[in-house]
Amino acid sequence: MRIFFEDTFDAAHWLPNVPVDHKCHNLHGHTYRIRIEVDGPVGLKSGWVIDYAELKAAWEPIKAVFDHKCINVVIPNSTCENLVEFIWDQLIDANLPVAKIEIRETAHCGAYKEA
Repeated sequence: MRIFFEDTFDAAHWLPNVPVDHKCHNLHGHTYRIRIEVDGPVGLKSGWVIDYAELKAAWEPIKAVFDHKCINVVIPNSTCENLVEFIWDQLIDANLPVAKIEIRETAHCGAYKEA
């Protein structure tokens, strides 16, 4: 079974490795939307894969690193792809059975990683 949790955070960034005349070379911000999916068996007693509170508790300290901050301080080449990889690694380190992470930096574009 797969469950998911969605949230948003606001952050600034710039892309240092694009040409200087590219609009994303300059500091700008997004309201990022993240979807974290977790796979696992449904517990016979609990009736759930994982408590949503546990999933949220693992996400909150990571969110605090980026929310209303500049992503480049932590991820120098702050592409959406690199942001997904960073968050993936943090959640795996928190022993969550992550199946997919999707981040949208706008309503029309983003990146995701699946196990």
